[in-house]
Amino acid sequence: MLPDPSRSKNKTRVLLPPLLFLLSSIAPTASLAADEALKMAIADYYDDHLSDLFVWFHQNPELSFLENNTAARLAAELRGLGVDVTEGVGRTGLVGIIENGPGPMVMIRADMDGLPVLENNGLSYASRARQINLAGEEMPVMHACGHDMHMTSLVGTAKMLLDERDSWSGTVMLVGQPAEEIINGAKAMIDDGLYERWGVPDYGIGLHVSSGLPSGQVTVREGITNSSTDSVDIKMRGIGGHGAYPQQTVDPIYMSSQLVVALQGIISRQISPMAPAVITVGSMHGGSKHNIISNEVDLQLTVRTDSEEIRAQVLQSIEDTAEGIARMNGIPDDLLPIVSVGFESTPTNVNDNETVQRLLPAWTEQLGYNPLIDTPRPGMGGEDFAEFGQTEHDVPTVFFSVGGTPADVMAEIEAGTRGAPPHHSQYFFIDPESVKAGVEAMYTAAIELLQE
Repeated sequence: MLPDPSRSKNKTRVLLPPLLFLLSSIAPTASLAADEALKMAIADYYDDHLSDLFVWFHQNPELSFLENNTAARLAAELRGLGVDVTEGVGRTGLVGIIENGPGPMVMIRADMDGLPVLENNGLSYASRARQINLAGEEMPVMHACGHDMHMTSLVGTAKMLLDERDSWSGTVMLVGQPAEEIINGAKAMIDDGLYERWGVPDYGIGLHVSSGLPSGQVTVREGITNSSTDSVDIKMRGIGGHGAYPQQTVDPIYMSSQLVVALQGIISRQISPMAPAVITVGSMHGGSKHNIISNEVDLQLTVRTDSEEIRAQVLQSIEDTAEGIARMNGIPDDLLPIVSVGFESTPTNVNDNETVQRLLPAWTEQLGYNPLIDTPRPGMGGEDFAEFGQTEHDVPTVFFSVGGTPADVMAEIEAGTRGAPPHHSQYFFIDPESVKAGVEAMYTAAIELLQE
């Protein structure tokens, strides 16, 4: 069963999956006392406070750029620890600063927004929240991607850093970022003067909980960790009329159907098969009645690539293909498709290899295993954490994963009897105790980077 922090306050310690337990048993003997002291401190704080905080975040999700109560609670938690916090950065974001003498500045980021999903996973503390979105529509809201875990881990990391001030010197910038789910929040904070107001960090670190990885397992990659992401809106305009007289019209539903098929030809015939790229048509709306040929159809696409060159090529090809299909069907110049790009977009998220290599010995010693992996990425998910590194300042960043799937569910997944709880779905859930590994890995990375 999934651990339920709303029902138990027992003092528990970090439980590792069998493979991780084996690896941790061969950790250097000299580090055992320090390792166990940190693990015990994190476990105690989790039992005393973080477990309840996780439940609060989970039960009170808010949509992108509407995270007012979420940001207020996160700010209050950090202020309660003694952190100097500024709210309203990038609309609903916040920045907390811990100054501890001379040294580097390390940015630690957690995203805050939920998703418009009705939770249906059977948790006793499932979200029943509803919220009016930016378009004025009432929606169910759920933390269907683990941002509740990210925020809770940020608070735990801040607590450990403040408790261990004698172990480091420098400045920590704690970032509560809005609107990651619409890949606009990091950009909004940068545009609101994040680096001009608080300084350019020497390093940036972030994490994401991962369904399908054993709870508590930490993994990190070199190079690309997330693909570029671009939302594309296409309005296919036609000439409407009676469904019984199609010869008098130019049918935008028919043209849109041609376009959906032709878009896949961009990937299969215009882009090298060695270059990852995805075009998904996630929404197509048009028409109002059986016998009416409509005037327009709206399509919504997501585009993913792993290089700026391919990204530019795919986006241009989408525009060219839409226009070509319209012209082929006789659409005049004043009714050509309207293609909108750039309103939800972020570049590839790329780990700085030198910084990854610097962190690996510290992580290996603390965690008891080397978290570096080189297996193929399972998909082309996007992440606007990239925006914090890819500015004119070129901040070295590292983004890593923490497993969130309980051991019993992992056993079923490995046996092939069920799948991993999918991110962004009504069935998504994570083991709340994965927070402990998130704090441990984030604190260990921050301490290492603050040693200069």
